[in-house]
Amino acid sequence: MENVSESPAGNRGEGHRGRLRDRFLQSGLDGFLDYEIVELLLTLGTPRKNCKQIAKEAINKFKGLQGVLDASIEELQEIKGIGPSNAFGIKLFQAVSERYAKEKIPTKTLLDSPESVVAYLRKKIGREKKEHFVLLCLDTRNKLIDDDVSIGTINASVVHPREVFKKAIQANSAQVIVAHNHPSGDPEPSPEDIALTRRLGEAAKILGITLLDHVIVTTNKYSSLKERGLL
Repeated sequence: MENVSESPAGNRGEGHRGRLRDRFLQSGLDGFLDYEIVELLLTLGTPRKNCKQIAKEAINKFKGLQGVLDASIEELQEIKGIGPSNAFGIKLFQAVSERYAKEKIPTKTLLDSPESVVAYLRKKIGREKKEHFVLLCLDTRNKLIDDDVSIGTINASVVHPREVFKKAIQANSAQVIVAHNHPSGDPEPSPEDIALTRRLGEAAKILGITLLDHVIVTTNKYSSLKERGLL
């Protein structure tokens, strides 16, 4: 009789949490929407509470998952339902993710030739079934400092120069390479790819960062927009 006080809504909430966790355990974050990732993080610090609407509000307020992770603890707590424990969990997740990403990059990775760049990118995203956009941050000797990967259709509304070069500036990068994959297997650049490349090139000049190339990779082919004279 001890479970009589537990509401049907509570049961549904626990079931929803369980399904989110099962999805993650089975296939990682593939297929998760941004708000679902935030929701999953919030559930860790909020027992028996539906976090779905709170997560959606966070995504709307901070304009996406990256904005939520970049928000300060004080900013996160401006959203009703996010307390100190939730905010701490989100910031801890961000810090651990950044540390893990940096430590995964070999300290002596040199991307000083088209062959080395393509080989690195094929290993990174060449076999992915969804489009992935990659920013490679390099120092003046073409040594890889950091890389950043995002998932989604490659167009100007998703890949904004401000967000791309924010990462490059944070990494103190002298030059960058941008890249994405074509799951179709055809590396031919689309009009959107060309337009994006030109926008990024103009932004790079203003910021004093060299955009070395925009590379499109598949499992066994690639296109360099620089080699095609489109950069």
